[in-house]
Amino acid sequence: KKIVPGGYDAMKLNVILGVPSKYQHTLELDEVKKVFPYGDVQFIVENGGLIAPSGRIIESLGDKNDDMLIVCAAVQVGY
Repeated sequence: KKIVPGGYDAMKLNVILGVPSKYQHTLELDEVKKVFPYGDVQFIVENGGLIAPSGRIIESLGDKNDDMLIVCAAVQVGY
């Protein structure tokens, strides 16, 4: 019994990301896309999210400051 008409590969995922504008250019959407195991994934990036101080800079991870990024996500599923 199929839950999605046409199978899981026919699913349409619309992912809306709220990202602080200062960091939108650093998004690696191909990496984010790997989280979804099937379906056609499309992204919309909007201004949003939050930048908060983490209190830590880990240079070995490429940190240039102590910004902690919080991205808000909404996923719309259809077929």
